[in-house]
Amino acid sequence: MPNEEPKLRRTLHVKFTLPGGDPGQLLQMMQAAAPFWQAFGGARMTLLQHADNPGRFVQVIEYETPAAFEQGRQQIASDTNVQAYVQALRTFVPGAVEVDIYRDVGGEAEGQEQRKS
Repeated sequence: MPNEEPKLRRTLHVKFTLPGGDPGQLLQMMQAAAPFWQAFGGARMTLLQHADNPGRFVQVIEYETPAAFEQGRQQIASDTNVQAYVQALRTFVPGAVEVDIYRDVGGEAEGQEQRKS
């Protein structure tokens, strides 16, 4: 059996404001983009709407990436598919789109399964 390359778990936060606060089109766009994120492996996407400011959203994308990709994250960010996704989001969002990538450091509450990163 060949050695499988180690994977790292990452969480991407895409923060933006959508005047009117209607998430319908955003949810459709997320569904359309799901196959792209699944290509990274183990992807899960969630759309969060701010409780006090319904125009503020955070799209959370959890995915696995090969350790070798982590070293070339700038290459991934400049990938034409990633750029197309961000550009499509910007057609819905009139303001800035903020993107942050987080890694799990292992600090979880008692009673929950701990993930490896």
